Amino acid sequence: MGLFNFWNNSKSGEQIDKNAPSPKGATENAAAPADELKKEIEKKGLDASKIEISVEGDKVKLGGKAASTSDAEKIVLAVGNTKGVSQVESNIVVGKQETESFFYKVRQGDTLWKIAETQYGQGKGGKYEEIFAANRPLLSDPDKIYPGQVLRIPKAQGAAGQA
Repeated sequence: MGLFNFWNNSKSGEQIDKNAPSPKGATENAAAPADELKKEIEKKGLDASKIEISVEGDKVKLGGKAASTSDAEKIVLAVGNTKGVSQVESNIVVGKQETESFFYKVRQGDTLWKIAETQYGQGKGGKYEEIFAANRPLLSDPDKIYPGQVLRIPKAQGAAGQA
């Protein structure tokens, strides 16, 4: 899948949001141990049984297998959106290829409605439900997103593009 930058630690100069998951052992500059990150994936309702994790400071490498592209992307986000992780390298092999999506970093003042209008076009805010669905079970409520969090945005015809 590739290399993903999250920049959600103190090296980036950004404040880590208090709502970001903070697994046991995570610090401002270092990811939690692999077993704790695996627990974080499972806590989100995702299958981590075939996922291999290695941690080097604030960088996490993922390998193994996932059932689908969306499952693999959600696993990357479950790990990358935790305290202390700045980069995730994913070598996860996927079974079922699905519709492409891209990642979007939430900014101060964003709502899913506003993100939908930015990405899909003015008057398309109602598509926030598609963004919410694409991020289940990582999101439990469409109103509970936070600055610095990275979300999956499904590509759509006429989408404005990546942020």
